[in-house]
Amino acid sequence: MRSAAHLSIESMCRLGQVSRAGFYRHWQEREPRTEQTELRARMHEIVLANRRNYGYRRVTRELRNQGWAINHKRVARLMAEDNLLCLRKRRFVHTTDSEHQLRIYLNLASRMELTGIDQLWAADITYIRLAEEFLFLAVVLDAFSRRVLGWALDERLDAGLAVAALRQAIDLRQPAPGLVHHSDRGVQYASHTYVNLLLEHGIEPSMSRAGNPYDNAKCESFIKTLKQEEIYTRQYRDRADLEAHIGEFIERYYNRRRLHSALDYRSPEQFEQSLPGQPASAPGPSMSFFRHEGIYRPDAPGKAGEEPR
Repeated sequence: MRSAAHLSIESMCRLGQVSRAGFYRHWQEREPRTEQTELRARMHEIVLANRRNYGYRRVTRELRNQGWAINHKRVARLMAEDNLLCLRKRRFVHTTDSEHQLRIYLNLASRMELTGIDQLWAADITYIRLAEEFLFLAVVLDAFSRRVLGWALDERLDAGLAVAALRQAIDLRQPAPGLVHHSDRGVQYASHTYVNLLLEHGIEPSMSRAGNPYDNAKCESFIKTLKQEEIYTRQYRDRADLEAHIGEFIERYYNRRRLHSALDYRSPEQFEQSLPGQPASAPGPSMSFFRHEGIYRPDAPGKAGEEPR
């Protein structure tokens, strides 16, 4: 017989001869914020597992399959609040007023062979769950040295979050024109505010291919490291506590002390310091285009690998 720890809510309600609706009503009356946080966590997992292609109807069905007694209207409202609603794919139209058209940029990162810092930056956003709220973290890192250059934390998942991390990176590096900035196709990175900031500083936008999670592997690897080595090891009191620990992890540990096999077991800061005359004397990155129906990938076998997991 299966233990109670492995029984689904539906099975336990059946054994206890109570309805699922009654169970959730009782739960919501006792711990409404905890229940809503748990629901949002499930929604995020479903959306991310399906590459943000699920709308509220499919998310509702998945939640019901997991034993949640949930109305599709509530799912749609929460997904809208957390900016999880999937976007319809539309062809970009060049017009003078493009407020409702977001451009998708060519993937330049997969064609670059890096030779120094500030040639390719990678950006990504992830969510962090606290006891009674969600926060979102945006990061920008140098793809050559793996150093985190900018980060921002907020309860809202919008362009302002990504812009804050980008501004921090720009203020730190003051990059020369020609830098490539790579991200996914999220609305935050395609927004006019974000793209205009890139172009103002001579930075070329680059976006991942549709359905290809490997194009931004370095940034995703950092996020995995952050969660495994920091986020999942603590219980945070509130946002201020979380923000302080993330800052400590990034600035004092990850950038300065944590050894990366891809950097010959040096920290990002040590690796950058070992580069003579960076970035002025470093040659620019080389580009490789389609050859035999393939694309040159700088992270292919034979190149420097990812950091230890």
